[in-house]
Amino acid sequence: MTVHFIGAGPGAADLITLRGARLLASCGVCLYAGSLVPRELLAECPPDARLVDTARLTLDEIVAEMVAAHEAGHDVARLHSGDPSIFSAVAEQMRRLDAAGVPYAIVPGVPAFAAAAAALGRELTVPTVGQTVVLTRVAQRATPMPEGEDLATLGRSGALLVLHLAARHADRVVDELLPHYGAACPAAVVAMASRADEVVLRGPLSGIADGLREAGITRTAVIMVGRVLGAEQFPDSYLYSAERMRTPCGTTDTGPGARDDSGTPPAPGASGTSGDRPGPGAAGTSGEPDGRPSSGDRPSSGDRPVPGDRPSPGGSGTPDVADRSGR
Repeated sequence: MTVHFIGAGPGAADLITLRGARLLASCGVCLYAGSLVPRELLAECPPDARLVDTARLTLDEIVAEMVAAHEAGHDVARLHSGDPSIFSAVAEQMRRLDAAGVPYAIVPGVPAFAAAAAALGRELTVPTVGQTVVLTRVAQRATPMPEGEDLATLGRSGALLVLHLAARHADRVVDELLPHYGAACPAAVVAMASRADEVVLRGPLSGIADGLREAGITRTAVIMVGRVLGAEQFPDSYLYSAERMRTPCGTTDTGPGARDDSGTPPAPGASGTSGDRPGPGAAGTSGEPDGRPSSGDRPSSGDRPVPGDRPSPGGSGTPDVADRSGR
């Protein structure tokens, strides 16, 4: 018998994978976090399945349930919100199952940050603006962060930061990132991503903490900070360029001077793919608005201003006034 760690997705019941749904329908025991996993998913379980809400159980109690199910000859569906690879506490469960000799498998799910990006209508990697995404959290009343992974250190990279479990500590997030990103840097919050009560906040980094307080958001939220959230003027990706060599078997553009799949060619005189420069006709990469609205930043009918935010000098490509949308 096997314990299946299944990513339940970010919130909407229909975002579980087909494999996850099939396993859920076949397992005699289902362990789920009642505070995070949508109850609609439990309808996929067999009618006679044993359902265990783990929200108030300790790690040892959760593992004991899985071991008992295994010994009784039952497969187990262990539902985790989002994707099991990120902030799921799966590692310590697997370590205990290894010690107990219980086999297990992992089924990936849609992570919260991906659902948040979809809600924002944004790609998180944009040619010449940002190609790096840092997934992290803050340490308050939780396990301490490893040395070198504090916000100040990570912020020096200037990469897009995606913060989980940080909604209650937004003031600290702003204070630690302002020196590295600046007050006008585009930021966003997506709470309850993909659910019917989803809330979206957009605005400059300096105003995001006030926006969270005004909206009353303290949990189940992802905070994003980075230039790519406001990117509008950037070169097209080389991935689909007519200049790229193609054959019926795929691309063959691998010789000296070839560009990589991120969409940027090498610097003049360079060979390989290590150098980046804007493509022909690029208008720059700072994200200044060009008078045309970005499709990802068009407010929905439910958007309304969040008080306390002022337009940022020079613009950033996102709305200068934070907005909130729910659907």
